[in-house]
Amino acid sequence: MDGDELQRLNDELRAFHIESVAATGGHLAAGLGAVELTVALHTVFETPRDRIVWDVGHQTYPHKILTGRRERMGTMRKWQGLAGFTKRGESEYDTFGVGHSSTSISAALGMAVAARQKGENRQVVAVIGDGAMTAGMAYEALNNAGDLGADLLVILNDNDMSISPNVGALNKYLTRLLSGRLYSQAREGGKKVLRAMPPMWELARRTEEHFKGMVVPGTMFEEFGFNYYGPVDGHDLPNLVKTLRNLRELGGPRLLHIVTQKGKGYALAEDNPVSYHGVKPFDPRTGKKLGSSSTPAAGPTYTEVFGRWLCDIAATDSRVVGITPAMREGSGLVEFEQQFPERYFDTGIAEQHAVTFAAGLACEGQRPVVAIYSTFLQRAYDQVVHDVAVQGLPVLFAIDRAGLVGEDGPTHAGSFDYSMLRCLPGMTIMAPADENECRQMLYTGLQLDGPAAVRYPKGNGPGVSVDEAMSALPIGRAEIRREGRRVALLAFGSMVAPAAEIGAELDATVVNMRFVKPLDEATVLAAAGYHDHLITLEENAIAGGAGEAVNSCLAAHGSRIRTHTIGLPDRFIGQGSRGDQLAAARLDAESLLADIRELLTDERAQGVGS
Repeated sequence: MDGDELQRLNDELRAFHIESVAATGGHLAAGLGAVELTVALHTVFETPRDRIVWDVGHQTYPHKILTGRRERMGTMRKWQGLAGFTKRGESEYDTFGVGHSSTSISAALGMAVAARQKGENRQVVAVIGDGAMTAGMAYEALNNAGDLGADLLVILNDNDMSISPNVGALNKYLTRLLSGRLYSQAREGGKKVLRAMPPMWELARRTEEHFKGMVVPGTMFEEFGFNYYGPVDGHDLPNLVKTLRNLRELGGPRLLHIVTQKGKGYALAEDNPVSYHGVKPFDPRTGKKLGSSSTPAAGPTYTEVFGRWLCDIAATDSRVVGITPAMREGSGLVEFEQQFPERYFDTGIAEQHAVTFAAGLACEGQRPVVAIYSTFLQRAYDQVVHDVAVQGLPVLFAIDRAGLVGEDGPTHAGSFDYSMLRCLPGMTIMAPADENECRQMLYTGLQLDGPAAVRYPKGNGPGVSVDEAMSALPIGRAEIRREGRRVALLAFGSMVAPAAEIGAELDATVVNMRFVKPLDEATVLAAAGYHDHLITLEENAIAGGAGEAVNSCLAAHGSRIRTHTIGLPDRFIGQGSRGDQLAAARLDAESLLADIRELLTDERAQGVGS
């Protein structure tokens, strides 16, 4: 396409992106800011032969539209539809599956090295945002890439809400100059000559770096071994195409710094990019959510319960501090930041640092509360083990989005936290059955002298009113919700509600276990003594989970009662509504009732039980 055709394509792509996300919901603002970049990349590079690795994936909807998936955008983030992130099994153009941030440079470096080892002449491009550059993994990759000298282009998409003052005619000229053949050949030729004279080579290298550092902010990347180009206006499509064409011809590690505006081209998203990062279906003319007026008012979500609790407890205890790795809104900390700004800490996308930072605070007598999604806690597991658990430090982990999370799919599911944390000595793990119990468990965890975790699901609970008073629960004590016979359902956290629903149908005892660790062994053994069958229910992987804790307890005490463990199946469950996912995992009430009835019928047919 020529320049005018490309611009028309660009404008149509932006308009279609707005229309499609307005209809389905999903990620909007990030993709709007990356439209020109997407068009330029697919214009300049021979995709999918050339590899483009996107970081996180929030901005990849325009990429999906251009790569054969336009007609399926109506299925975005729905059950058996398109994933909200790049996914290798979905398209050959999706070279690497993502969901967590800061992985693009590492993955792209691996691809570049593999191409070199196989003798394949292909380009590899990593696209990473300035937010993802707050994570240490990105710098580990930069350091390694510079040392290896791989043919790799990193594009830093800087979308910090405004265009840098450095962006303009001068910087366009400098970037074209620095990325052009003349400058590159002169630089490489000069290196060959000056390397024979080490003092002169070092002087020339330093002079070049610091001259560029005076006019462009690239000295740090040059120290990593990258040739830095930019910053350039990421919405100037013709200039972006020209710059990428120049950079395509160069070798070695290169970093192009582009400046974009999140939400570009849609005024409402430009004015409030945070609100328009992830959206529900809306009217693109007004920005009003579709169907919101007819939706009945719901009680607080677990996230809101946590946020209110943290404000309440901080008002009574000056030692309490709140920590989040770049998830202020998602973790419910907006109000806390407003009320206690000196005790609020956003560490950026740096989960490992967040946990060890909390450990340091705990060493000095503070009471840190780490608000973190279950899926992101996985990234800081070493720090939870070595820096918190080994030292027995009183860090409270408020683990949000535990279990299945809906439209974000398997990369964001919190499927493994019971398993990860249960094996750690001294760790207390609690799983609330409802909103009020969540509040009381958070208070309980804060009173302990060692590490504790309160693990709660996405969205609303069963609708229990929240008691503003706070009282500590007895540690390791379960609660019997219903007395039945023959069958006992031992339910953890989010599974208590469906267990209570089917308990009457089965005439089963229903136990809200409350604590995954320490387990209420007395209640487990008592239930084993007057029932024929124990069934554990959890929204976690079965391997290493709460059900296995129950089974270990029974085995240790020589119990021969028949047990059955129900949890998340041993596979990753695709994106869709949380209801779709629970049904696919057979953890919804209807599936649980059918499966347990079938289990009991089969055993009676085999002559097992009374």
